[in-house]
Amino acid sequence: MLQKKFSPRRLLECSAAAGLVLAVVLSCWFSTFAGTCAGLRDSTLRLHVKANSDSAADQALKLQVRDAVLAQTGDLFARQTDKAQAIQAAQANLDRIQAAAEEAVAKAGSQQAVRVYLTNMYFDTTVYDRFTLPAGRYDALRVELGSSQGHNWFCVLYPGLCLPAAEEKTYADPAQQTLLEESGGYEIRFAALEAVERAAEWLRAKAESE
Repeated sequence: MLQKKFSPRRLLECSAAAGLVLAVVLSCWFSTFAGTCAGLRDSTLRLHVKANSDSAADQALKLQVRDAVLAQTGDLFARQTDKAQAIQAAQANLDRIQAAAEEAVAKAGSQQAVRVYLTNMYFDTTVYDRFTLPAGRYDALRVELGSSQGHNWFCVLYPGLCLPAAEEKTYADPAQQTLLEESGGYEIRFAALEAVERAAEWLRAKAESE
């Protein structure tokens, strides 16, 4: 039986066609993933606590403030039915949250200044024990301690992913919840998305500085 031989040109054409098909498939796959990640970011209110420094005392104080803020806000955010309500609740209770953080600092015998505010900020890919959050810009309740030059701590206020597992809340969008449940660590798709988001953040910062 004769075997049909392809010319080098024909092989090159076939390889190019196969590469194009693969590129289209990967582009569609990544676009779907990126779109779900964008929706998840839009549905999330994060908590970000920044320590004064990386000294053992300042890092311990950061965790004490974290516990005080979560104790003050757990029930508050658990009652909200969407992110917009969670933002409104945070805005309306900033003084209460600030007071809880200041009380924790005072109990620890520290005189560090405390600043509590709402912001929109960039986060790298964040890997937790049970899930991974994609890189990008999120709305966040930020707590700054002292000069806020130390390592930070962050989690999710809405939906209540910082709550104990028995009380943990979920995303209303099934695709977002599936992404969260199946994230399982720092996968290549999260790394690729982080590269895209970091580039976008760099362009944003460059545009704002000009």
